[in-house]
Amino acid sequence: MAKKSRTTARLLVALTAVAMLSACAPGQVEGQGSSAAPTAVKSVDPAEFAGKTLNYVYFTDGPDAEATAQLISNFEEKYKVKVNLETLPYKDLVTSVQARLSGGNAPDVVRLTGLTDFRDDLLDLRGYLGADYAKEFLPGPVVGATGKDGKMLAVPSDLTLNGPFVNVDMFKKAGVSLPDPEKPWTWTEMIDAATKVQKATGSQYAFAMDKSGHRLSTILNQYGTALVANGKAELDVEKAKKALTPLIEMMGDNRMPRDFWLGSGSRYAGANEIFLAQDAPVYLSGNWQVGQFAKNAKFEWAAAPNPCADNCGGFPGGKYMAALKEGKNPALAAEFIRFMNTAENQETFIKAGGFLPTRKDLAEKGVAYPARQSDMDVFLKDLARTPDLGYAANSDPAFAGSATELVNAVSDVVGGKKDLSTAVSDLQKKTQSLVEELDQ
Repeated sequence: MAKKSRTTARLLVALTAVAMLSACAPGQVEGQGSSAAPTAVKSVDPAEFAGKTLNYVYFTDGPDAEATAQLISNFEEKYKVKVNLETLPYKDLVTSVQARLSGGNAPDVVRLTGLTDFRDDLLDLRGYLGADYAKEFLPGPVVGATGKDGKMLAVPSDLTLNGPFVNVDMFKKAGVSLPDPEKPWTWTEMIDAATKVQKATGSQYAFAMDKSGHRLSTILNQYGTALVANGKAELDVEKAKKALTPLIEMMGDNRMPRDFWLGSGSRYAGANEIFLAQDAPVYLSGNWQVGQFAKNAKFEWAAAPNPCADNCGGFPGGKYMAALKEGKNPALAAEFIRFMNTAENQETFIKAGGFLPTRKDLAEKGVAYPARQSDMDVFLKDLARTPDLGYAANSDPAFAGSATELVNAVSDVVGGKKDLSTAVSDLQKKTQSLVEELDQ
């Protein structure tokens, strides 16, 4: 279950729709602490920032660290300020920031994967960046950055998207056509193609995927349902059964690795080594694997568009930049977030990290990545196909706990403990309980 806020679980409110009005230079509006939408933004002279210090708590995915340091240096030079960059291991970030908040030593800005742990502690950026600022970003990612009464509690700074990879060499050897990025497979077509390649090449499996509730949610989303969204339990039992049936069947006849799924309890396990060993021609993971495969794969491979059922597209993840209300320099924090997410600077950051853009302009014009452009373009195309339901699901406070229960439900079926109907019905009840617990 998602970890509760340091205040109380009742503060984990449902996400609401974004209603934004007009952008201005950084500044603080009178009445910032109220829930009412700001009506004006008081301009400030950027020269007023000179000599101030900003504290930014950050975790790195790896290659983004150097780009972040350079962008910070540019910000320091432009505004004559000092940014203290504190890079923490991701596993320590939440507890560290919570401890600093409790000790009255809040950082100004923090990088987050979700707002659940700090929702009541975050600054409403509308009074500093203008109520229209959110319109610069894709609507889906903005859902996860939006709080009660339309508050803009963070800026979505980068995106990831789940999606499949194919072993091109194995497909060619089997004489099986690759999917058209403009016309994605259906789920049936993908499974049939993978099965043909398995039989023709003698590979151990046809299909592999990470053991992850996030990855399983990709399939739920494609079949038109989700675990949770907008503070509600959303799981449609019949749609979930249709979504999960292909996986259960493939693990039943060894087209998908059954022992891998059952081998680590409810813990995450990546199936990338299975794909790299050429033991499966199709692998469902996400765009973060592109850099790793470029370095480590000894065969020709490619990203493929997500298969379609009721919907096409993948399931999103990503990061946010947020300012804390108790930080010492809120106007500077807001301007730092704005600066880091201009079109130019966000493009620099996501190119370095292999991420996808959250800005509308970048998504529309595309991003020139330093390597594997065609593969990243597949993910960019799928980004446009991804339903908003996935964003609402991923950012819901009850998603993490529900995703663990989803993994357990599949494991119960594969391990023979429950039939699929019972497992999905039980899952629906558990997600409802998690939503109710967080709403108390």
